[in-house]
Amino acid sequence: MNKSTIQKVSAASLLVALGIIYGDIGTSPLYVMKAIIGQREISKLLVYGGISCIFWTLTFQTTFKYILLTLSADNHGEGGVFSLYALVKRFGKGKLIIPTILGATTLLADGIITPPISVASAVEGLGDVVPGIPTLPIVIIILSGLFFFQRFGTQKVGFFFGPAMVVWFSMLFVLGFVQILDHPAILTALNPKYAYQLLVEYPHGFWLLGAVFLCTTGAEALYSDLGHCGKKNIRITWIFVKIALVVNYLGQASWLMTQGNTFLQGRNPFYTIMPQWFLFSGVIIATFAAIIASQALISGSYTLINEAMSLNFWPRVAMRNPTNLKGQIYIPSVNTILWAGCILMILYFKNSSNMEAAYGFSITIAMLMTTVLLNYYLIYIKKMNRILIAIIITVFGIIEIAFFVANIVKIKERWMFLFFELFIFMTMYTWFFSRKINNKFLKFTNLSAHTQQLQELSNDMSIPKYSTHLIYLSKADRNYEVEEKILKSIFSKKPKRADVYWFFHINRTNDPFTLNYEVIELLDDKVIKIVLNIGFRIQPKVELYFKKIVQNLVKNKELNLHIRPDGSTKYNTEPDFKFIILEKFLSVENEFAVKDALLLNSYYMLKNWSLSDTKAFGLDKSDVEIEEIPFVYQPIQKLELERKEI
Repeated sequence: MNKSTIQKVSAASLLVALGIIYGDIGTSPLYVMKAIIGQREISKLLVYGGISCIFWTLTFQTTFKYILLTLSADNHGEGGVFSLYALVKRFGKGKLIIPTILGATTLLADGIITPPISVASAVEGLGDVVPGIPTLPIVIIILSGLFFFQRFGTQKVGFFFGPAMVVWFSMLFVLGFVQILDHPAILTALNPKYAYQLLVEYPHGFWLLGAVFLCTTGAEALYSDLGHCGKKNIRITWIFVKIALVVNYLGQASWLMTQGNTFLQGRNPFYTIMPQWFLFSGVIIATFAAIIASQALISGSYTLINEAMSLNFWPRVAMRNPTNLKGQIYIPSVNTILWAGCILMILYFKNSSNMEAAYGFSITIAMLMTTVLLNYYLIYIKKMNRILIAIIITVFGIIEIAFFVANIVKIKERWMFLFFELFIFMTMYTWFFSRKINNKFLKFTNLSAHTQQLQELSNDMSIPKYSTHLIYLSKADRNYEVEEKILKSIFSKKPKRADVYWFFHINRTNDPFTLNYEVIELLDDKVIKIVLNIGFRIQPKVELYFKKIVQNLVKNKELNLHIRPDGSTKYNTEPDFKFIILEKFLSVENEFAVKDALLLNSYYMLKNWSLSDTKAFGLDKSDVEIEEIPFVYQPIQKLELERKEI
């Protein structure tokens, strides 16, 4: 489905939206009511108050904030924290970097617990079918299989996701509706007074918001997956999804009010409202829904890291395209981290009930950070009335801060998560700000002033020819500039003589799918700069793009390249291209402030771990020459040595 198609509303596009978007939020009925009731005595105030809180959370947080407002903040059809950052960063003057890193960090971190809690909640229903069956190994097998098959892509099974989620939401609706018929008075629970009474009058009622929040944990995914389905498809399908969710929650509440026991006694209301004859089928359907929810989150994590790399928030790591489907990527290192994290979570918590106590904390932070970025979007891009913006942001801020405070108690249950979250945050922080330090000390020069010298070198037959076409990757934004270190590489020690000198600059645009180029000829057929404008969602395959650009120039008889020798011979028809990669290392001639020392040393450690420039930019090793140069951050003071007379 191409970019224009997904924005159109059709039966197929609506089906795709159901299969991709609602996995996390759609499986929340598996555990939300069970988490709210827990070991507490079942009472009208608790049940009605819980339902009222769920309904108004889905209304304010999911419907108003994300479906109606945040989905409007699309970056050329793309959504998510990095897309929103790319849209508003020019207005923030650096103040939006930390909120963006925090938002991305917490989304990735809570992603480690979403697949285990969804799959475990679904599989544990087997205990009602076959008492005593060990569900833990089944959950581990399902999760491991899910991560193993990521390398093959989801193109072949993706068509199944939409119909499967239609069955899932239809089941939620029917199960809930049947129970509502037994206790129609439960519909009055939608009255907001019950939510108020629960939070104010019920003992420690405010802290129940930590469990209530689980009903909207997938809201952030709605925005992140905007580019896959389009806002119209998401908004239309949400009507069906919300009705199914609310009816099922009401059905569970209806059963709680009529089942006759004072305590839940470990039962899950989601499964107890199923007829006994349907229970096994219900468990199977729930397990498929949980797998689809996990798949959506895993794919979203790949997209998040891909965008982070493009915007210089994450080290370059290996990335693959397992299928020909546009936008489908697979990142082995992220897959391994997520798999290991999910397995450790299920081994540590053992069951979904224990995971409920730790789930949701990070997502509250992610939502708060989205609100911060959204504020800039409404002010500078939508240009809405400032008073109206203040009211909107204040309402969402109060709701999300309340959820955040209620979820703080979960830190004691998820202290081990803090190390993982700290690792992600520090990786993004270090990579972004260390590159800023590196770039701050880059020195550029006017390339036009050196064209004559380059021509003389090219014509100097006394120097062996290094290459027919010599290509350097440049960070210089201005068309007529290049780094001083590149010129030093060409002229110093052994000068590099070539017929044509190319300087290739990658300009990352704020638009996700931009792909075009500019050609700047500084010296006729001799010194040429190419600017590749590329969106932050496109992989920078430099060699492929460069060769295609040269082919176009030759085909169109531009720059007279078609009458120049390209270095090919009768023995080899390939043009003689040589890419030069300049890799920096920390010089011993440095003095660092403590903060800069930590940042830069961590940065170069990450750089050694990350993908090399050769692989990151899609370059063939046979066409690349690596040249190491020292990075002198702050030269040490000159030593004054006194000669001693003997």
